[in-house]
Amino acid sequence: MTEILVFDFIVLLLVFLRISAMFVAAPIFGHKAIPPQIKLGLSLIVAYIVFLTIDKSSVSFELNLASLVVYSLKEIITGLIMGYILNFVFWGISFAGHLIGFDMGLMFAEVLNPFEESQNNVVGEILFFATVMLFLIINGHHYIITGLVASFKAIPLAKFTINEPVYHLLIKYAFTIFTIAIKIASPILVAFFLVHLAEGIIARVIPNIQIFFVSQPLKIGLGVTMIITLIPFYIYAIKSLLHGYENQLLELIKGMSV
Repeated sequence: MTEILVFDFIVLLLVFLRISAMFVAAPIFGHKAIPPQIKLGLSLIVAYIVFLTIDKSSVSFELNLASLVVYSLKEIITGLIMGYILNFVFWGISFAGHLIGFDMGLMFAEVLNPFEESQNNVVGEILFFATVMLFLIINGHHYIITGLVASFKAIPLAKFTINEPVYHLLIKYAFTIFTIAIKIASPILVAFFLVHLAEGIIARVIPNIQIFFVSQPLKIGLGVTMIITLIPFYIYAIKSLLHGYENQLLELIKGMSV
């Protein structure tokens, strides 16, 4: 009886470690604005529910201190990898806003992001919070929990190993940050390139003109106008990226289960 209780406690602990690690790293759940007590309570509730659904007959591991430390580290790494992978869309969109704001001349107009405790320009913050709202509207947080529960079937407790498919997926998703940023920012960046080209021609033809004082308000006005014009495109693009969350997480889980 005692051995069964100890075994169940260890299983629950490992489940809790994976879930809490993912909640620490995942978007929305991992934001620093959410109190640690709420994260801990939510992790415990979800861990207990998952614990009740796990087929414990398929779980086997050695009951000694050294092995338990290794198993715990494996579960923490598993949760952190799954959580951080899902941030790449948010980071890519925030980076796109940073590029747009930089070209608009707003590099010094930085504001604090209370979620990430980092600074970005105004455009980057607007796009970031728009992404957060769309993420909640399409129930993206449900995708995270669904994928997390599915991970216990694909990746049994204490069985995770960092293999070649995981490395490939991590590199692939890391590159998506820059891919997303370029896709989101490219229409405005192309427009600003044409503005800079026109500035160079004007400065060459009329050397006495103070091109900076003319171009700066123009770039801000053009940037704001294009952002407003491209809002439907941004909503569609961001929704498409976020709708791929579940598939993205399941792809990672399959890679980690190889």
